[in-house]
Amino acid sequence: MAQVDLRNNELAIKLVYYGPPLSGKTTNLQQLHARVRDDCRGRLMMLDTRDDRTLFFDLLPIFFRAANLSLRVKVYTVPGQPLHAATRRVVLQGADGVAFVADSAADKADANEAAFGDLRANLARVGLSADDTPVVLQFNKRDLPDAIADDEVDRVAARWALPVVRASAVRGEGVVDTLLALVGRTWDALDAEADLSRRFGLSTGDLVAELGENVLGVREGA
Repeated sequence: MAQVDLRNNELAIKLVYYGPPLSGKTTNLQQLHARVRDDCRGRLMMLDTRDDRTLFFDLLPIFFRAANLSLRVKVYTVPGQPLHAATRRVVLQGADGVAFVADSAADKADANEAAFGDLRANLARVGLSADDTPVVLQFNKRDLPDAIADDEVDRVAARWALPVVRASAVRGEGVVDTLLALVGRTWDALDAEADLSRRFGLSTGDLVAELGENVLGVREGA
């Protein structure tokens, strides 16, 4: 769970990108790493197999200040392959928020459903509430010629009761929006538990704006 140091005004949160194999989880982290200011990011750690699939996990640390609070955001991916089920549970432990990266290809619907069921089951296995953990749905690969229609994306998001971001991670589209949405929802959940906004004088909007504008270079109104 989030590590809060009230004495030194520090907060560390853990975010996990989850989804079926080859849905674009690692690509999301690569694109984020390229966008985060040099002085606000750590080294992108990647461990890959010969076929370029994630073997264990990827990790991107992001650190910045907002108001009088120092934040450290650790962004992880999990391997999607069935044989790495135990690894997914290990990486998911202590997660404060999850981005579920779904594949828009028409033939990946079953894989998306299986991975989402796996996520909910593993959240319970590591002692987290599947209903209370902040989750943002990213439908990736919207640039594919066989991508499912927008109304089908909306149906899946409504059925899973999740906010959705449409993305093409390989093009960098929707990547920042996904992270900002997840950080916002995660802060809201932590705030409800620990009254963070009052303690640090920092609203959700201010936090997301600081991350977007000063760390990721998102211009206001862009």
